[in-house]
Amino acid sequence: MALRPLAPVGVAAAALWLPDGADTAASAVAEKRVEPRTARELGHDRLPVAAGLSAPEMAVRAATEALRLAAVPAAELSGLYHAWMHYQGHDLWSAPHYIAHQLGAEGAVPVGVQQICNGGAAALELAVARQQLTLGRSLALVTTADRFTPPGFDRWRSDYGAAYGDGATAVLLERPAGPDNPLVLRALHSAAAPHLEAMHRGADPFAEVPRANSPVVDMRRTKRGYLSEHGLEGFSKVNAERIRQVLTGALLDAGVAPDDPRIRLVVLPRLGLKTLQTAWIPTVGEIVRAPTADWGRQTGHLGAGDLAAGLSELVRRAVLGPGEIALLLNAGAGFTWSCAVLQAPGKS
Repeated sequence: MALRPLAPVGVAAAALWLPDGADTAASAVAEKRVEPRTARELGHDRLPVAAGLSAPEMAVRAATEALRLAAVPAAELSGLYHAWMHYQGHDLWSAPHYIAHQLGAEGAVPVGVQQICNGGAAALELAVARQQLTLGRSLALVTTADRFTPPGFDRWRSDYGAAYGDGATAVLLERPAGPDNPLVLRALHSAAAPHLEAMHRGADPFAEVPRANSPVVDMRRTKRGYLSEHGLEGFSKVNAERIRQVLTGALLDAGVAPDDPRIRLVVLPRLGLKTLQTAWIPTVGEIVRAPTADWGRQTGHLGAGDLAAGLSELVRRAVLGPGEIALLLNAGAGFTWSCAVLQAPGKS
């Protein structure tokens, strides 16, 4: 799926909200909550932990900060798009509407996007696509938030190749792009491999209620069930193919050559270090010469928020000079892969 905005869409502001609490790898190893080898392969010194604050409440904090940075009243928002991976605190309820309510965004239409770890990218796609259909100026807010708490989730051992940190993000999109926007979205390209949904289903039967198959979310179990039948080689091949597809597709959509010197860096998803070194960095290096940026060592995987967190860091660190470009990669269970092309305004 190719998304190249017909009218320029600017990133008016972006925010990453992380709690003060943390679970360190050292303590997790000492308390035998994660194996020493696994901790080394993950490469996260610490994971942010939210105590007494739900995921939607964290999203409100990130959203409030993004609106403050852009000096935009919540009442001016036309759309609010919230993505998440894990439980949002109530069983049958709309977290996006709660976020809009708390912000005072009474004129916004709230929408929920549930595409697991790629939800933030999918929410950006939906927001931008809908902005293209509106007349005049449009302001849309995209939020993500996840909290991975026991007893239902083990942030160190519920999955292979990723450890999970609590946090929230918010990205404020403006169409047409304003003169003060720090970044402009040039393209967003996604691709999927629907047959890989079975990796998170495994051999489990369909359950009547949440966590009936296991009291703790156990993606390791479902992946073992899938891989015992299909093997790892097939997944590894598809993963590399889709990374190439979204990376080259996004560059083509943006009209940027892979060797364009304006490409400053490629921001990676916040996965485990071994996973990035073996499955992502070599594939990226086949296509572009720009260095990769791994900004997740102190956060872990932020559920649906990795791509937006990377976007926020681009703005906060002021990495891009005038006209320079960053590529942001992401993926999520199902599986879906995405690549966004962001550019700083001005000429290089």
